[in-house]
Amino acid sequence: MAEIIVSACLVGCNCRYKGDSCRCEELAALAGEHTLIPVCPEQMGGLSTPRDPAEIRGERVITCTGADVTDKFSAGAEAALTVAKLNNVKFAVLKARSPSCGKGVIYDGTFTGRKIPGDGITAKLFSENSISVFTEDELDKLKEHIAEKS
Repeated sequence: MAEIIVSACLVGCNCRYKGDSCRCEELAALAGEHTLIPVCPEQMGGLSTPRDPAEIRGERVITCTGADVTDKFSAGAEAALTVAKLNNVKFAVLKARSPSCGKGVIYDGTFTGRKIPGDGITAKLFSENSISVFTEDELDKLKEHIAEKS
Protein backbone atom coordinates (compact mmCIF):
# COMPACT_ATOMS: atom_id res chain seq x y z
CA MET A 1 0.00 0.00 0.00
CA ALA A 2 1.31 3.45 -0.94
CA GLU A 3 0.36 6.97 0.06
CA ILE A 4 -0.30 8.95 -3.13
CA ILE A 5 -0.92 12.69 -3.42
CA VAL A 6 -3.55 13.29 -6.09
CA SER A 7 -4.96 16.40 -7.72
CA ALA A 8 -8.31 16.83 -5.97
CA CYS A 9 -10.09 17.49 -9.27
CA LEU A 10 -9.12 13.99 -10.43
CA VAL A 11 -11.06 12.38 -7.59
CA GLY A 12 -14.18 14.47 -8.10
CA CYS A 13 -13.64 17.69 -6.13
CA ASN A 14 -15.09 20.68 -7.97
CA CYS A 15 -11.95 22.77 -7.62
CA ARG A 16 -10.81 23.39 -11.20
CA TYR A 17 -10.68 26.97 -12.47
CA LYS A 18 -14.15 26.48 -14.04
CA GLY A 19 -15.59 25.17 -10.79
CA ASP A 20 -15.89 21.61 -12.05
CA SER A 21 -13.91 18.40 -11.67
CA CYS A 22 -12.40 15.95 -14.12
CA ARG A 23 -12.90 12.77 -12.12
CA CYS A 24 -10.75 9.87 -13.27
CA GLU A 25 -12.47 6.60 -12.35
CA GLU A 26 -9.30 4.57 -12.85
CA LEU A 27 -7.46 6.78 -10.36
CA ALA A 28 -10.34 6.79 -7.87
CA ALA A 29 -10.35 2.97 -8.03
CA LEU A 30 -6.80 2.95 -6.63
CA ALA A 31 -8.29 4.00 -3.27
CA GLY A 32 -9.09 0.33 -2.68
CA GLU A 33 -5.38 -0.52 -2.62
CA HIS A 34 -3.66 2.75 -1.68
CA THR A 35 -4.20 5.88 0.39
CA LEU A 36 -5.11 8.78 -1.90
CA ILE A 37 -4.48 12.23 -0.43
CA PRO A 38 -6.28 14.91 -2.47
CA VAL A 39 -4.81 18.40 -2.76
CA CYS A 40 -5.62 21.42 -4.88
CA PRO A 41 -2.50 23.59 -4.87
CA GLU A 42 -4.35 26.51 -6.45
CA GLN A 43 -6.95 26.61 -3.69
CA MET A 44 -4.25 25.94 -1.08
CA GLY A 45 -2.44 29.01 -2.39
CA GLY A 46 -5.49 31.19 -1.83
CA LEU A 47 -7.13 31.24 -5.26
CA SER A 48 -10.91 31.07 -5.45
CA THR A 49 -13.06 28.63 -7.37
CA PRO A 50 -14.07 29.48 -9.98
CA ARG A 51 -11.11 31.62 -11.07
CA ASP A 52 -9.63 33.04 -14.25
CA PRO A 53 -7.66 30.51 -16.28
CA ALA A 54 -3.89 30.83 -15.81
CA GLU A 55 -0.89 29.65 -17.80
CA ILE A 56 2.85 29.75 -17.29
CA ARG A 57 4.59 32.46 -19.29
CA GLY A 58 8.34 32.31 -18.79
CA GLU A 59 8.89 32.08 -15.04
CA ARG A 60 5.52 33.64 -14.11
CA VAL A 61 1.95 32.36 -13.89
CA ILE A 62 -0.40 34.82 -15.56
CA THR A 63 -4.20 34.77 -15.81
CA CYS A 64 -6.11 35.39 -19.02
CA THR A 65 -6.80 38.92 -17.73
CA GLY A 66 -3.08 39.61 -17.18
CA ALA A 67 -2.92 39.21 -13.39
CA ASP A 68 0.30 37.71 -12.04
CA VAL A 69 -0.65 34.86 -9.69
CA THR A 70 2.81 33.31 -9.41
CA ASP A 71 2.99 33.88 -5.64
CA LYS A 72 -0.32 32.09 -5.06
CA PHE A 73 0.73 29.15 -7.24
CA SER A 74 4.07 28.93 -5.40
CA ALA A 75 2.41 29.13 -1.98
CA GLY A 76 -0.01 26.37 -2.96
CA ALA A 77 2.80 24.19 -4.23
CA GLU A 78 4.68 24.64 -0.95
CA ALA A 79 1.52 23.79 1.03
CA ALA A 80 0.98 20.65 -1.07
CA LEU A 81 4.62 19.67 -0.53
CA THR A 82 4.15 20.06 3.23
CA VAL A 83 1.16 17.67 3.09
CA ALA A 84 3.24 15.22 1.06
CA LYS A 85 6.15 15.34 3.50
CA LEU A 86 3.89 14.96 6.54
CA ASN A 87 2.48 11.80 4.96
CA ASN A 88 5.83 10.45 3.70
CA VAL A 89 4.49 10.48 0.14
CA LYS A 90 6.71 9.12 -2.63
CA PHE A 91 4.18 9.29 -5.52
CA ALA A 92 1.82 11.89 -6.94
CA VAL A 93 -0.80 11.80 -9.68
CA LEU A 94 -1.36 15.34 -10.90
CA LYS A 95 -3.65 16.87 -13.54
CA ALA A 96 -2.01 16.88 -16.96
CA ARG A 97 -1.23 20.23 -18.61
CA SER A 98 -2.21 22.30 -15.54
CA PRO A 99 -0.02 25.30 -14.63
CA SER A 100 0.15 23.81 -11.12
CA CYS A 101 0.11 20.11 -11.76
CA GLY A 102 1.11 19.48 -15.38
CA LYS A 103 4.07 17.19 -15.98
CA GLY A 104 6.08 17.20 -19.19
CA VAL A 105 3.60 19.31 -21.18
CA ILE A 106 1.89 22.58 -20.28
CA TYR A 107 0.04 25.31 -22.15
CA ASP A 108 2.33 27.96 -23.65
CA GLY A 109 0.98 31.07 -21.89
CA THR A 110 -0.91 32.50 -24.90
CA PHE A 111 -4.33 31.00 -24.02
CA THR A 112 -4.58 29.58 -27.55
CA GLY A 113 -4.48 25.91 -26.55
CA ARG A 114 -0.93 25.47 -27.82
CA LYS A 115 1.19 23.15 -25.68
CA ILE A 116 4.91 23.21 -24.97
CA PRO A 117 7.33 21.05 -22.97
CA GLY A 118 7.33 21.99 -19.30
CA ASP A 119 6.10 21.27 -15.80
CA GLY A 120 3.60 23.00 -13.56
CA ILE A 121 4.75 24.73 -10.38
CA THR A 122 3.70 21.89 -8.04
CA ALA A 123 4.88 19.09 -10.32
CA LYS A 124 8.30 20.71 -10.55
CA LEU A 125 8.56 21.21 -6.79
CA PHE A 126 7.52 17.62 -6.12
CA SER A 127 10.11 16.29 -8.57
CA GLU A 128 12.80 18.44 -6.95
CA ASN A 129 11.86 16.83 -3.64
CA SER A 130 12.10 13.20 -4.82
CA ILE A 131 8.37 12.64 -5.28
CA SER A 132 7.68 10.66 -8.45
CA VAL A 133 5.07 12.56 -10.46
CA PHE A 134 2.61 10.99 -12.89
CA THR A 135 -0.44 12.36 -14.72
CA GLU A 136 -3.82 10.69 -15.01
CA ASP A 137 -2.63 9.47 -18.41
CA GLU A 138 0.24 7.51 -16.81
CA LEU A 139 -1.51 5.30 -14.27
CA ASP A 140 0.03 2.13 -15.73
CA LYS A 141 3.49 3.65 -15.19
CA LEU A 142 2.52 4.58 -11.62
CA LYS A 143 1.42 1.02 -10.88
CA GLU A 144 4.69 -0.35 -12.28
CA HIS A 145 6.70 2.16 -10.26
CA ILE A 146 4.88 1.26 -7.03
CA ALA A 147 5.43 -2.46 -7.69
CA GLU A 148 9.17 -1.85 -8.22
CA LYS A 149 9.46 0.11 -4.96
CA SER A 150 7.60 -2.53 -2.91
